[in-house]
Amino acid sequence: VRLQAFGGGLVQAGGSLRLSCAASGTITSIKSMEWYRQAPGKQRDLVATISTGGGTTYADSVKGRFTISRDSAKNTGYLQMNSLQPEDTAVYYCNANIRGLCSSVDYWGQGTLVTVSS
Repeated sequence: VRLQAFGGGLVQAGGSLRLSCAASGTITSIKSMEWYRQAPGKQRDLVATISTGGGTTYADSVKGRFTISRDSAKNTGYLQMNSLQPEDTAVYYCNANIRGLCSSVDYWGQGTLVTVSS
């Protein structure tokens, strides 16, 4: 199983980006999916979570601006980011709990850089 995150880039403050996290390989189902971010010199922080049942949670810093979603048919998750601010600049990582043929394992995507200019 492979997890790939993409969609980052350079955007001006107030702009939007949509990140994608695509899983490939022998997949029975994707349970939960999470997005994290890590700014330079800082720890990796949880940004948003979507559960098996579709419930979502967000860090206070992104509530009302970011939306996590998933397309189970495509084995892909998304993070829609609106009203971006310079403090949102970070490498964004996705993490998913994926069930293969026999067991469920947590996988990490490789990270995608989001840079927000003021």
